[in-house]
Amino acid sequence: MCTPSATLTAWAGSWLAGAAAPDDVLDALHAWAPRHRVGAADAVTAGCVGMPWPETETTGLTELLKTVREAVAAPGARLRLVLPVAGDVRGLAAGSPFAAAAVAAGEGLLAGTPGATGVGLVPHRPTAETMQWTLFSEVLPDLPEEISLGEAEYAMREAVRAAADALAALQSVAVGSAADPRALVEAELNRSASHSYPSSMPIRARRVLDSADRVAAILTVAARQPASAPASVSGAGLQEDALRPLWTAIRTARLAAVNSAS
Repeated sequence: MCTPSATLTAWAGSWLAGAAAPDDVLDALHAWAPRHRVGAADAVTAGCVGMPWPETETTGLTELLKTVREAVAAPGARLRLVLPVAGDVRGLAAGSPFAAAAVAAGEGLLAGTPGATGVGLVPHRPTAETMQWTLFSEVLPDLPEEISLGEAEYAMREAVRAAADALAALQSVAVGSAADPRALVEAELNRSASHSYPSSMPIRARRVLDSADRVAAILTVAARQPASAPASVSGAGLQEDALRPLWTAIRTARLAAVNSAS
């Protein structure tokens, strides 16, 4: 799983469908941090969901799961992962407090019925041992159009080829490091592998997520040790522009895979 929000979306979805136990969700979240704190973003949210406020007054994951379950109890309600970045805020209500927090974190999830008041959750890590979840209450936007799992799988196959070319170029150029790029990629993948998928997740969705993780690992290594070793700001910008479509493809594939299973 790429983010704590993806883990919560996938595992809570499996739990709510009766395919996992609450303890399975808690175990998956604890793989990100041993301590989790949950608090409302403001007084209005605190009143709506019965959570502590201000944020320094917090509760735990059991209350978080209760809030998520209540948010998706209505007909048509669901969980939805968001992975926004500046310039790509699909699935967010423009100008909302949740949107601002999710863009800053690069992740979040929404629970409820589109067009009705639901909850948004955004995690951040104040310390290495603690994950803080902030809850927002707002009217949820309509569901954005997402690609199918088949389209996501095809896009990831193409992205793997492009990323493999980048890795080959990285190996063929001296970058001032004794580290083997492939070993660095495997180290990145090992970190991703510590966060498991629910057994109820479709096999195709898992394949898409595995491919996305591999492409992301290659791009992460390439960003740390650029193959072209651009000597100027303009050169670095050109390299970033070349990689941006791959990062967009990764986010799109991850959203399709996680949201199809939740």
